[in-house]
Amino acid sequence: MKHFMKKIEWLLNLGGIKKDVVLLAVSGIALLFSIFPLRPIPFDAAWIAIVFCGLPIILEAVVGLVTQFDIKADVLVSLALIASVCIGEIFAAGEVAFIMQLGGLLEELTVARARAGIEKLVHLTPQTARIITDGAEKIIPAEQVKVGDVLRVLPGETVPVDGTIISGQTSVNQAVMTGESLPVDKTVGEEVSSGTVNQFGAFEMKAAKVGEDSSIQRMIRLVQSADAGKAKIVGLADRWATWIVGIALTAAALTWLISGNIIRAVTILVVFCPCSLVLATPTAIMAAIGNATKHGFLVREGDALERLAKISVITFDKTGTLTHGTPQVTQIKSLSDDTETHLYALTAAAEQYSEHPLGKAIVRCYRQSADAAPLLNASDFKMLPGQGVLAFVQGREILAGNEKMLAENGIAHTAEREEEALLAKGSTIVYIAADRRLAGYIALSDTVREESADMIKALYRIGVTPVLLTGDNENTAAAISEQLQIQEVHANCLPEDKLGYIDAFQEKGVSVCMIGDGINDAPALKKANVGIAMGGVGSDIAVDAADIALVDDEVKELPHLVSLSRKMMKTIRLNLIFSMALNFAAIVLAITGVLNPVIGALVHNAGSVLVIINSAFLLKWRKKRLVMQ
Repeated sequence: MKHFMKKIEWLLNLGGIKKDVVLLAVSGIALLFSIFPLRPIPFDAAWIAIVFCGLPIILEAVVGLVTQFDIKADVLVSLALIASVCIGEIFAAGEVAFIMQLGGLLEELTVARARAGIEKLVHLTPQTARIITDGAEKIIPAEQVKVGDVLRVLPGETVPVDGTIISGQTSVNQAVMTGESLPVDKTVGEEVSSGTVNQFGAFEMKAAKVGEDSSIQRMIRLVQSADAGKAKIVGLADRWATWIVGIALTAAALTWLISGNIIRAVTILVVFCPCSLVLATPTAIMAAIGNATKHGFLVREGDALERLAKISVITFDKTGTLTHGTPQVTQIKSLSDDTETHLYALTAAAEQYSEHPLGKAIVRCYRQSADAAPLLNASDFKMLPGQGVLAFVQGREILAGNEKMLAENGIAHTAEREEEALLAKGSTIVYIAADRRLAGYIALSDTVREESADMIKALYRIGVTPVLLTGDNENTAAAISEQLQIQEVHANCLPEDKLGYIDAFQEKGVSVCMIGDGINDAPALKKANVGIAMGGVGSDIAVDAADIALVDDEVKELPHLVSLSRKMMKTIRLNLIFSMALNFAAIVLAITGVLNPVIGALVHNAGSVLVIINSAFLLKWRKKRLVMQ
């Protein structure tokens, strides 16, 4: 007995799902011992299943009734358990308790896991700031910065508060706010936001929005408010619990009064137990989750697929989602005696020590080009913050950068029609000057993923409308949407803008799915009915905020996921119809006395097994020909 009590204590000390699995395993073995007594024990082994699986159900039902008068499926199950024990049907009681707890475990395995997205956002909040007072620099906690304070931000540091640059020029990585990977050149009079990263030049700024008013704090509040607004779906059996309990008690009471046979009344309660109802949803969801996993989706929220089946609009972030998120060289134009190949080699050599994403992209693309020669030697490399780079290559002074660089160095330039067309399509242009004369330019742009166009067509085919929400400018957004034939586009979106567009859809009763990869997408991913994050290129915060993660970043499988979710809901409805029909037939037999509690429980088992088998077909389901030809 002492050994048995130690085992009980060990089980109780286990945590969460592990404990539930162990208790279910022990209860299942106990039920087998009850049917096939392999060795003598002093009591019916089914009592173990009643204690481990039944008592928690009864306690939860009592607490719900007493504290909130909340009638759930647990109330009917508790009545059936107690009644079965009272008339000596121990095995029937243990079996019903086991099936119900199995359904509960399956549901628990599919519900939301604790996420740390908000904590990670908090960690992005700058902790210190360099304040300038009477010409002296002092580091203080960021929360002590006041409006009007003058701050200094060095290269590599995070901007502590929102404000305006009053001296210096630099490039700022604004991905945390806009999701766009390319830094933005900033100079005197331009605004910078907290949480963004100063990449190259030092600058001084005057604080404008501090503390809770800063951009990063506003984003944290957006994530929190969006998460609070997403209601969880209640179990189907619990939705119908009030009706089920009322009908079951009435039928059992009438049968007892009319027949005078309490066994029939108890059998009705056992048969009425919503075992198949409890299993119908989680088994189908788990099978669908297994199918989704095979196609590269990690479903982090148990009811995410149920919500996905109802969506009619999918909002997309652009960079890293529909595009690769890395700039590629798309055109080289020589405006001098240098050939385009030689101009490319000179620029790559000058940029080889640059940390700017555009410079690194030029070097990467040059090395990947088919006819690339080894990089030329460069000397006297110098970064020009907010402008570009300077280096000497083959004895020539090479400047590579933006129009500001040309103006600062007195290099004449008049934009050609071809340049204007490239800019209109969202390209970024790097100008090259050799010995202070304009030599040409290189155009770079983010490129669309190969699978994106077919994926968008497939979404239209299954009745889902794609919408583009991007932090990029109108030209880039228009160019991408034209390539992909997305009809609704919104550019220059900050996190609150994306949240607003999704909220507007939801106010019209439209279910929305959001797909993104950046920190700035976290509020929208939380707010949407379903959030899907790019698991490979996506930030940890975006993944934590999402219900589903796309592990391999291949969006081509998205139409399959939507169709799978709809197929899953059809399977659940079929399971429910079947289980209710079986229950109705069993109730009729129980009223007439054909069934006793044990046989009634076995009928439930048969129904539950068929529900599981039907759900299992989802695991290998594959809808073909989704893509429009």
